[in-house]
Amino acid sequence: MSKLKIESDKGDMSEIVKSAINAEIKRLEIGLDKTNKEITIFEEKYSLSSSDFLKGITADDLKGGDEDYVRWSGELKIKNRILEDLEKLKDIEYVAN
Repeated sequence: MSKLKIESDKGDMSEIVKSAINAEIKRLEIGLDKTNKEITIFEEKYSLSSSDFLKGITADDLKGGDEDYVRWSGELKIKNRILEDLEKLKDIEYVAN
């Protein structure tokens, strides 16, 4: 767990920071939803789970070739990055002064 302590000579800034972090969490969740929808399109198109795709499918194995391969693998990388960022932000504990 990460602890966040906010000190300011301009008064209590903690609510502003919490609000900004919560807004970022919402933005990431919206992005994750969009990314999951894109991944589902590929999984349904190829009747293949993303985990099986990652185990050794090449662009030559896909009807869409390089474009589908790059887009699918890119969406999976974006999903992982979003999940990592969400975990970090949701793990923040706010410490009172």
